[in-house]
Amino acid sequence: MAISQLPAALALPVLRQRDAGRASRASKPFIGFGDPLFSQDAAPAPTRAASPGQPQYRNLAIKPAAAAAVSQANVASALDFSLLSPLPDTAEEIRQVAQALRADAGQDTYLQQRATETNARQTDLRPYRVVMFATHGLVPGEMPGLYQPALALSNPGLTGEAAAPGLDGMLTMEEILTLKLNADWVVLSACNTASSSGKGSEAVSGLGRAFFYAGARALLVTHWPVETVSARLLTTDTFRRQAEEPNTARAILLQQAALGLMQQQGGQYSYAHPMFWAPYVIVGDGG
Repeated sequence: MAISQLPAALALPVLRQRDAGRASRASKPFIGFGDPLFSQDAAPAPTRAASPGQPQYRNLAIKPAAAAAVSQANVASALDFSLLSPLPDTAEEIRQVAQALRADAGQDTYLQQRATETNARQTDLRPYRVVMFATHGLVPGEMPGLYQPALALSNPGLTGEAAAPGLDGMLTMEEILTLKLNADWVVLSACNTASSSGKGSEAVSGLGRAFFYAGARALLVTHWPVETVSARLLTTDTFRRQAEEPNTARAILLQQAALGLMQQQGGQYSYAHPMFWAPYVIVGDGG
């Protein structure tokens, strides 16, 4: 089914009233952040084939952080980027969506060294209709020293940002709330981005809700860990379809892309299984 979710019954009229009050629609098609640089030996890596023998997930296998508290001043030094596995598929995912939407790939795709917290926070995002992050989505306690939902960006120790105050390489929920958006879509192609706790207890919370409040009309977020190859196939096909049928509702575009993914095979796995297509949901105005 073509479904969009709302965090509350009044959200849709509020969204559309807010939309009617905007001076104009965003003028640029796309901006994307992906394939962050986590450690020296992690970059660059070849993109995996679309038929892996084993699913590769965009989440971590880290035990919850120990109860010993880390002071806010020491959060950056406490974050261990070696715990984060590289995500080379996300670079191709960003490039393919940019190509489908006819974006300026040289200027508006931020990969590896450019996929930094500084660029995410200081770039004016208001001109972009689609804003996309393809990386690890982290829930509180999943990484020692991290106490908010966050998107992992490039290690500041490898990008020259380490000396800058307040930059730890994580785009946290609190920081997302300060962003200004005019986006038709915000795409969080990562794990658990619809939940603040990783348990999916609310309709949309954590990272998703922060982007919603920052000005997004609709979010494409996930309710559980996503397998990286099928994630790339699903998101890129959604936006390829949007480029071909610009007047089609967002919820229908995602439905069609999911039905297309179900017909494909990933090595010994069939992408018809819900673990591959069902985590992605549209929150907000899906029409």
